[in-house]
Amino acid sequence: MIPIEDALQDIPRWLTGTAEWGAALVYILLAPKRLRRVPLIAALAGGLMLLWGVQELAGSLPLGLWSLGMVLAGGAMYGLIWLCVDTDARGAGDLFARAFVLGELIASLEWQLDQHFFGGPDWTWQRVVLLAVVVGGSLGAAFLVERRNFPPGLRIAIDGRILASTLSIALVTFLMSNLSFISDTGPFSAREGREVFYVRTLVDLAGFIALYAMRSQRLQLQRAIENQSMNTLLRTQHEQYLASRQQADAVNARYHDMKHYITALRGEEDEGVRARLADELEESVRGYGASALRTGNSVVDTMLATKVAQAETRGITVTCVVDGSVVDFMDVMEIVTVFGNALDNAIEATSRVADPEQRLIRVAVYRQGDFAVLRFENYFGGELRLVDGLPPTTKDDSHHHGYGLKNIRQAAAAHQGTFTVHAEDGWFVLRMLVPIPG
Repeated sequence: MIPIEDALQDIPRWLTGTAEWGAALVYILLAPKRLRRVPLIAALAGGLMLLWGVQELAGSLPLGLWSLGMVLAGGAMYGLIWLCVDTDARGAGDLFARAFVLGELIASLEWQLDQHFFGGPDWTWQRVVLLAVVVGGSLGAAFLVERRNFPPGLRIAIDGRILASTLSIALVTFLMSNLSFISDTGPFSAREGREVFYVRTLVDLAGFIALYAMRSQRLQLQRAIENQSMNTLLRTQHEQYLASRQQADAVNARYHDMKHYITALRGEEDEGVRARLADELEESVRGYGASALRTGNSVVDTMLATKVAQAETRGITVTCVVDGSVVDFMDVMEIVTVFGNALDNAIEATSRVADPEQRLIRVAVYRQGDFAVLRFENYFGGELRLVDGLPPTTKDDSHHHGYGLKNIRQAAAAHQGTFTVHAEDGWFVLRMLVPIPG
């Protein structure tokens, strides 16, 4: 075994700590944040100090405890990421593995260029400029490259298998890139001075590319699954609309037939009995006519009638103030998507309210200037937590649910509109604002 310091001038500990911190910062900026701005800045500053301290401590340990120093540095990076990013332990582990490999790559690349152009113990201003350009440029390039793998509003579920693969790539990359600094006699060790730096940088780059490709492939797979699930949900909503439309037509036809029957019944003899029976019959079908909403848009009428009936079976009161003509510019599928998913979510959430008097849903659709406003409200009486602008699903199969609100957001975006959800005095409020074509 040849000690590192006897073979080549190793990367300064403060430089390694800075590269690790910068790499962690890249993934913290790409991922949803757990902390607000001021606490986040404080946590990042504390993390930089901690990584510097850990690296200096690791540098003072004997070679036999080299692995302990790396474990401490890795633990500090993981803790910083977990503290700042809104994710679970496995998600933080995945980000840590990526940040660790990126940090090793940046530190190795900078030191390789430094030793080629400068070297030695003296830090001139040219050497400092090179350090700043290489580290800053590498971190910026990594951020731009990885941004494609971290699209807003889409998260990759990290299970044990994915985490194990990520950590394995990171571990193998680290071990292979540092073999030459432990021994120059191994079959995979470089034996020439500058060659050691080149091998380390190349292996770290290969590890970074492997992790990037793995996440990119996983992202494409998840998008394909999500698109399939969203299309399935759209088809289901449309089929429900068609069925409801047929049912509404049948009810209306039955309603008109009954009116003619009542008229004929009143013309029969024994007026007292006939009149009483006719009154009872008319009263029994009166609900059909009352429940047939007339908003000015037949698709909206059908969706509201269907969903109001579903809500009533669960003891939920629905109040509608809707001008359906406002959304005439939207096609059938878009209207079905918006009203179907919004009311399905509202009914599901409101049905869990313990107090029957508070099981309330309000629907309002109206024109405001040149915009159509669609507002769906349901009482839930709790605190609202948003993930990527949407509430997390409460269903057990979270991988195959939660697409309803995403479909509504897509419908709004298709018309250059906006979609927001928020809590307001115990009410969940979904609001769409869509420009009406001139």
